[in-house]
Amino acid sequence: MKKGLIFNHQRYSVHDGGGIRTLVFFKGCPLRCPWCSNPESRKQVETTTWKKNGRIEQIGQWWSVEELLDEVLKDEIFYRTSGGGVTLSGGEVLMQAEFASEFLQELKELGIHTAIETTGCFPVERLKKLVPYVDQVLFDLKIMDHDKAKRVIGLDQKIVQENFDYLLTQEQLQVIPRVPLIPEFTTNEKNIQQIIVFLNKRSVQEVHLLPFHQYGSSKYDYLGWEYSMKEAQTLKQVEIEKIKMKFEEAGISANIDGLE
Repeated sequence: MKKGLIFNHQRYSVHDGGGIRTLVFFKGCPLRCPWCSNPESRKQVETTTWKKNGRIEQIGQWWSVEELLDEVLKDEIFYRTSGGGVTLSGGEVLMQAEFASEFLQELKELGIHTAIETTGCFPVERLKKLVPYVDQVLFDLKIMDHDKAKRVIGLDQKIVQENFDYLLTQEQLQVIPRVPLIPEFTTNEKNIQQIIVFLNKRSVQEVHLLPFHQYGSSKYDYLGWEYSMKEAQTLKQVEIEKIKMKFEEAGISANIDGLE
């Protein structure tokens, strides 16, 4: 029986897709974003531990498709009445593409709205396994410069572009680009302009902006890892509005959507 490694699920979410949703967090991510708010999800698809409040806790639990389906269906009434559904997050869901595909297929057969969050960091073949069962893709655009993206977070922008362009050919699903607003990394004028050009070339007229926060900083202490963003300041509202205005002046509707 195929199983997936899940490190958390969050019920009654009103972000990460429309309506009331359940977020399922998949373990494993090949990237090394310094600002990551879920560092416990990084690296391989395997259980790990951290020390929290003086106790050793295991991170990650293996679920079968049936077990996970039973868990999320506890909130089916909220999906039906609010226009919500289930969103697969992470980590990076493409790390467990086979399991995610089977789980999404079960949800779709029940008529439940499905969404995934992805950085598009794997070759497009993995994404193609999920797409037939996905209604909405929340696609992160981070550092656009190829060399800098590779050096800082280990991301190949050519693969990102191929995934994004493929998704735009799939008329049955909605693609929403999202930009985490990270001081010193994604908010500089050059990077914002590169994102605008990227979206304008593809006639994409909507983007969601995710302001940086420090909510995940304590997790680095639990893991015994150094957190390089501890001195980073959250953006002022006027700074966020300035970035929002740049997109809207370029004909792209910008929504400030929850937190990264």
